[in-house]
Amino acid sequence: MRGKVGLVIGLAAGYVLGTRAGRERYEQIKTQVEKVWNLDPVQEQVGKVKDFAKSTAMALPSTLWDSAVKVTKAASSKGTTPGQRLDAALKTSKEQADDVSAAAKKSADAVKDAAEETFEDISEAVGERNGA
Repeated sequence: MRGKVGLVIGLAAGYVLGTRAGRERYEQIKTQVEKVWNLDPVQEQVGKVKDFAKSTAMALPSTLWDSAVKVTKAASSKGTTPGQRLDAALKTSKEQADDVSAAAKKSADAVKDAAEETFEDISEAVGERNGA
């Protein structure tokens, strides 16, 4: 709840300051943002992020699918009684839940690392451009 209140306050402050600054200042800020966005290093990082997102997005569904197949096979093939099949399916599903959790954590960590690296690269590029 605190985060939402902070967000609303931030948006309200931004709106008030933005309307006071006027259209001319808005255009100056917009022009500077567009210059930074169109820098080659920034666009290189944008390309890297897009490629990374595509590859990472495919990893988790693949793990989910593999897990579902394993649970289905366990439920349909192990044991001769329904109780044994259920036990095998439950055991396999617990194991697969751990695998899915690990894959999700790995994907989240990779996204976090890539975002931090991209931010650092962009900051360096902007610093070099501004002569800092």
